[in-house]
Amino acid sequence: MSRTRVETARAIARDIPPGSVVNLGIGLPVTVVEHWDAADEVIVHSENGILGMRALAPGAAPDPDLVNAGKQPVGLVPGAAIFHHADSFAMMRGGHLDYCVLGAYQVAATGDLANWSLGRPDVAAAVGGAMDLAVGAKRVFVFMDHLTKDGESRLVESCTLPLTGVGSVTRVYTDLATLDVTPAGFRARELAPGVTPAQLQEVTAAPVDLRGVTHG
Repeated sequence: MSRTRVETARAIARDIPPGSVVNLGIGLPVTVVEHWDAADEVIVHSENGILGMRALAPGAAPDPDLVNAGKQPVGLVPGAAIFHHADSFAMMRGGHLDYCVLGAYQVAATGDLANWSLGRPDVAAAVGGAMDLAVGAKRVFVFMDHLTKDGESRLVESCTLPLTGVGSVTRVYTDLATLDVTPAGFRARELAPGVTPAQLQEVTAAPVDLRGVTHG
């Protein structure tokens, strides 16, 4: 068994404490915003220049001028701010983000992150603000599937794809588990329902510390 992407997004939202300023990357990460409402004291940043982003309310008419970095319509909380792209990157680079949530192709046991290029000439690659976020945020969470479509582990001892950041990842959330990146490598915090410690290690291409792990 495994947890759904909705369940994984909910787990990430639960682990980000009130009062935090958090950036959500394009793709899976931005779905985390759906698990906070206007009353939640989490300040969501979008790299195109928003503080106070929320999911578009059900039934609300989208505003074509109010979109996130992935060009999806979004909503705002009372008191939200909209500003220049350059100011947004100054926030990202200046250490003003408590958390960011990024997708990834690979995460190494050392916390190295590869999420902008598959290293193939036939596949378009664009780093966007990922490098700025990887080094600028105080904590970097990764939201990704545990395995590729070919069944290969995305959690590895050493990345084989072009790097986005070195030693930048704090925690990884997949459909199979939540794992911390420690000085000694991956440590499992929580297993998805039905996943055993042995099964997790079998599909992870790096050693995992499984002591004390619980099921979500």
